[in-house]
Amino acid sequence: MPLYGAYLIRVMKENNLLFGRNPAVEALRGERTIEKVILQDGATGSVGKIISLAKERGVRIEYRARQDLDKLAGGKNHQGVVVFTSSYEYKELEDLLDGELLILLDGIEDPHNLGAIMRTAECAGATGVVIPKRRSVGLTDTVAKTSAGAIEHLPCARVTNMANAIDKLKENGFWICAADMDGQELWSSDLGGKLAIVIGNEGSGVSRLVKEKCDFTVSIPMVGSINSLNASNAAAILMYEVLRQKRK
Repeated sequence: MPLYGAYLIRVMKENNLLFGRNPAVEALRGERTIEKVILQDGATGSVGKIISLAKERGVRIEYRARQDLDKLAGGKNHQGVVVFTSSYEYKELEDLLDGELLILLDGIEDPHNLGAIMRTAECAGATGVVIPKRRSVGLTDTVAKTSAGAIEHLPCARVTNMANAIDKLKENGFWICAADMDGQELWSSDLGGKLAIVIGNEGSGVSRLVKEKCDFTVSIPMVGSINSLNASNAAAILMYEVLRQKRK
């Protein structure tokens, strides 16, 4: 898929971009949060080292035509490599273990959804959000704007493996609840105690492996002709039902 027009402008605004092979190697060796690496199709030589470092850190790699990288670089010498770095810093999962309500996002790809979920989570008293490193939107400027400032107050951890993160949460006293159409009705579910709510991908929902790790699933009753809600809307309903139960 070419990078051009409005999409090109958006990604350049939402990310700090690094160009060239040596800057890419140093960024991948350092502490900086890397969203993804774009490599020119057919690039060879020291690109192999960049690929190796990216894989070690679990950073997503994409391959594009030279003209796509030329547009991203805006005339700078990119040497076949463009690195997207995050505008915001992430927390470690361990930083969130003392909380009472966490929101686990299993593959949310739309930055507007992530921002809306973070806004609601902060308002509803959640203590953090957890997202995967791959197949998920990161903390971009669009997320920040949509969150209406919540991104500055709500910690977000990014993990390599969501299933392993769930195991860690269980070890620290969390019950894991997934939003799923086949789950028990939300209104009759006990959402007390330390709880992590899993919201799945906008299209495919919660992945099979993650769902198997959950302690239980809940569904939101649907009485209209449409049988599903937007991910951020579903997350909002679940979070406020948790808040309602805590205040009973």
